[in-house]
Amino acid sequence: MNRALAFDADLLARYDRPGPRYTSYPTAPQFISPGGEALLREQAHSSNQGTAPRPLSLYLHIPFCQSPCFYCGCNRIITRDPDKGSVYLQRLQREIALAAPLFDHRRGVVQLHLGGGTPNFFRPAQIEALITTLRSHFNLSNDRGRDFSIELDPRFIAAGDIEHLARIGFNRASFGVQDFAPEVQGAINRVQSIEQTLSAISDCRKHRFRSVNVDLIYGLPRQTLRGFTDTLNTLITVRPDRFAVYGYAHMPHLFKAQRQMDGNDLPDGTAKLRLLQLAIERLEAAGYGYIGMDHFAVPEDELSRAQESGKLHRNFMGYTTHADCDLLGLGVSAISHVGHSFTQNYRDSRDWEAAIDAGGIPVWRGLALSPDDEIRADVIQQLMCLGRVHIAAVEQRHGIDFLSYFGDALQRLLPLVSDGLVTIVGSIISVTPRGRLLVRAVAMCFDRYLHATGQPSEQPRFSKVV
Repeated sequence: MNRALAFDADLLARYDRPGPRYTSYPTAPQFISPGGEALLREQAHSSNQGTAPRPLSLYLHIPFCQSPCFYCGCNRIITRDPDKGSVYLQRLQREIALAAPLFDHRRGVVQLHLGGGTPNFFRPAQIEALITTLRSHFNLSNDRGRDFSIELDPRFIAAGDIEHLARIGFNRASFGVQDFAPEVQGAINRVQSIEQTLSAISDCRKHRFRSVNVDLIYGLPRQTLRGFTDTLNTLITVRPDRFAVYGYAHMPHLFKAQRQMDGNDLPDGTAKLRLLQLAIERLEAAGYGYIGMDHFAVPEDELSRAQESGKLHRNFMGYTTHADCDLLGLGVSAISHVGHSFTQNYRDSRDWEAAIDAGGIPVWRGLALSPDDEIRADVIQQLMCLGRVHIAAVEQRHGIDFLSYFGDALQRLLPLVSDGLVTIVGSIISVTPRGRLLVRAVAMCFDRYLHATGQPSEQPRFSKVV
């Protein structure tokens, strides 16, 4: 694909409106159907059929954090009480035992991710016990190509922790940094030293983790070009394999912790775009390629190679190389994509606990995918991952006439074509270098649920696209 990226501040400002991140289509607000446990059971059974059923990807949500980061919109529980974590861990192990029998043991687990919250709220010995439980119920891959990843907070890593995680089988790590500038860290209630962070990355290299990712955020309170430059330069010197550079979404009506920050300290729209431009320029100069949706990777990284080969995939864990997997989410609020369905566990920890204590799989809601959902998901996936859609291939896969089926969507796409975000040449729709940073806006043209409301750009539950 064409990996060129063009930064047009005026265009970005004009299209900077709320829209989904498309870690799924349909998006999570559409998972409204009751009876989610029955749906998961039905789809798991169906997906087990055949001589070679799809492999599995497991996501485990660890919601605990010792202190709140004010910018965060994740499902989390703030506590310093380790006993609360231990009780959660016991229930999570019970959920594993309840869910595992739904899946044929032939289905190897080739991808595992512990997200949060702060997964290293648990000590490595507790994480090892969790992995032991998983191994006793699922067919966890021992292949060198497996992806076993964990999100880590460098502030709570002790000597020997990374080595212990490597012995358990983890080979990928992701570290939240956001910004090293002291004034920013104070404003967001996340004081984290450069030394803590670089030491953790060094330990991952020492113990042969295959990949290290670093998360940054632009648009935070008191953030400046000078401070963000220093943060980028410091991290580039240790060359993480991947960077995720997210735009801060200020939505205090949804996330109470964000009310702790002074909105007057946030950079305005122009300043926020300059921070994004800075990140793009520094990372591209350092040899990182833009994967899409905030993600950059070195050329030799598996994400870069998957994008070049047309095998890149996007799901609730972000960009991945495992398009051929069914995804099972475990833990409070976790989302699964099994067969032709999405299901989500209870978001409230008390409801999740009660379901497990009653002996049930703690699924709150779900959505059985219609043929239309799957056709549109195919198109949106291609846009988000590859930046292009082969019209003839979509027609062949789904038995449709593309121009007729997507007539309304193509009309919505015309202004984006006029603005140079998209081209339609022959049977290929392509996102241009000017449009790559606005790919969410392109994908929104094909989202039936957004446009069924009549006001797709005014959804308060979504962050802005830049």
